[in-house]
Amino acid sequence: MKKILLGLVAFALVLSIKVNAQEQTTPDWKRWHYLSEEEMKTPVRAENFTETPPPTGTPRFVAEFEPMQGVMIRYPLGIPTSLVVQLANNCPVYCIVSTSQQSSAQSSFQNAGVNMSNVHFVNASSDSYWVRDYGPWYIFEDRNPAIVDNIYNRPRPNDDNMSGVFANYWQIPMYGMNLEHTGGNMMEDGRGHGVSDNLVLQENNNNEANVRQKMRDYLGIDPYHITIDPQGDYIAHVDCWGKYLAPDKILIARVPQSNSHYADYESVANYFETTNCCWGYPYRVYRVDEPGGSTLAPYTNSLILNKSVYVPLGSNSNYNQQALAVYQEAMPGYEIVGVTNNDYYISWENTDALHCRTRGVMDFNMLFVDHRDVVFGEQDWQDSIAITSKFIAYSGMELKQDSLLVYYSIDGGEYQVAHMTATGNDDEFVGYIKGYHGESEVNYYVFGADESGHRYTQPVFAELDPHHFTVGYATEPTIGVSEITIEEGEVATTFTITNNTANAFELHSVYEGGDNNYLSMFTSELLPVTLEVGESIDVTVGVNIPLPGKGYVETSIVIVSDLGVQVIPVNINEEIISGVDENLAASFEVYPNPMNNTLYINGDVKDVTIFNAVGQQVMFVENARAINVADLSDGLYFVRISDKKGNSVVKKIVKR
Repeated sequence: MKKILLGLVAFALVLSIKVNAQEQTTPDWKRWHYLSEEEMKTPVRAENFTETPPPTGTPRFVAEFEPMQGVMIRYPLGIPTSLVVQLANNCPVYCIVSTSQQSSAQSSFQNAGVNMSNVHFVNASSDSYWVRDYGPWYIFEDRNPAIVDNIYNRPRPNDDNMSGVFANYWQIPMYGMNLEHTGGNMMEDGRGHGVSDNLVLQENNNNEANVRQKMRDYLGIDPYHITIDPQGDYIAHVDCWGKYLAPDKILIARVPQSNSHYADYESVANYFETTNCCWGYPYRVYRVDEPGGSTLAPYTNSLILNKSVYVPLGSNSNYNQQALAVYQEAMPGYEIVGVTNNDYYISWENTDALHCRTRGVMDFNMLFVDHRDVVFGEQDWQDSIAITSKFIAYSGMELKQDSLLVYYSIDGGEYQVAHMTATGNDDEFVGYIKGYHGESEVNYYVFGADESGHRYTQPVFAELDPHHFTVGYATEPTIGVSEITIEEGEVATTFTITNNTANAFELHSVYEGGDNNYLSMFTSELLPVTLEVGESIDVTVGVNIPLPGKGYVETSIVIVSDLGVQVIPVNINEEIISGVDENLAASFEVYPNPMNNTLYINGDVKDVTIFNAVGQQVMFVENARAINVADLSDGLYFVRISDKKGNSVVKKIVKR
């Protein structure tokens, strides 16, 4: 992406401008763009390329919108010095510069007010400032950083050697992928999907099978979307017309219908609108308008750097503002920065702008939230929705187990939090979304943190643009529990029956599914009752004691409605009545029932504990046979009476 001037050509151009300032036409070298006249006649050389076997571990080609530890540029610059100021305030800047020019670079940066503590000079010879094209392709091989090198498709031996320079700089492995390729014609989503236009085939003898195999083996790219070049220009680089903004979002330029390439742009846009992203649904395609013709509009050639997007601005202010607005809509919560470049010799072009002249350096210690099984669309009714995600701490530090979370909102309500627990699979955790109803709208995102201080969400936009799904209607009443276990110390439990179906129905009865009469059940309304859509009814289950046997006593609850019969297993811990004399219940007289202000108990009473309908203790008295219950609310209570031998019995009492 690329314009190299020989000194004589530059001198002639300046002279021409001075002589005839009114006739500034685009010279041939700007049309050639990235090749000088000498380079145009020179074939691509691969003397700095060494082919190697592919990674033995699993490669992951990191996306531009993932966390970056820094950004690469080259000096002499292809970007305004004012932009270097902004980049150095965002993250470290790795500046490729020859030793002979480092002093000049340092002076230029200092004079411009660049934060020099964030500038790292990497001494190396280079041929051009198009670091996007020749810079290293950073990957993770399993959990370790590495670089993938390819044959740079331009006859610039110093540039072609840059991957090796940075592999040595970082002291990380480098793999040689025997393909002729270029960074400007590659975008990836960080989850194994990649996009190039068909230049990659033309440059590799149209051997598509070999291209796809290499991209899969060295970079983990599969599927690999190879499209037409809608721009129809000599450069044929994807970053001149498209850009990944997120795993499910792609920005594609749009030209007027009068433009001869209009149909090609629409064809590519339609391809992505009907092609599934890595999360299983079609890409969300955003369009940025370009006026076409000679009007400068290089909007897709932007740089995403952590939570900022640097957008090269064109020559039409209205189109500029529209482009910035599209980015803001697509990437809520990000800082969208428009960048002008009025330096004639390195000014932006429609086929060469900010993205071409920079390259991010992935954060080698990032935390990767890899929630692949995204829940979307309409889900069949379930009592809870499982959200499963992997968390990869590339830092090598432990995950914060209490900070692996699912945040979710039901029908626009406040966000709730579900903690995630290990599934037993490597790095995998699961949390559950609950509490919705039929036809509920659910938004959610996944959050993680590790002990190194890294934090990340999926989607990265969190609640500003979360994952979204709807829940279908249930086919039978929703029961708040799937099984009930009543342990020692409990005398009652309560669950809810909810109508999450599409229509009203009648709840006929709730009863024990056995002949032992272990349980007593009380509904908050008299049965039968009609439950409208979304309505609920509470059922309180109490234990009738004494009980026979040891261990757990098994029984069940049967719920009968218009929609059928549902059964809930119940286990009662025998220790609830350990040591109880079966005649004990008859030895106590408890009255009146219903009680009013005073409850009377006759018998060998040691203490009395009163529980409400959900098993919460509301009163405890000792050596009392007349108990003041005036302060208790009306409703069902369970009264546990203990004798002086340590035996106890429970009675059900209603207060009115």
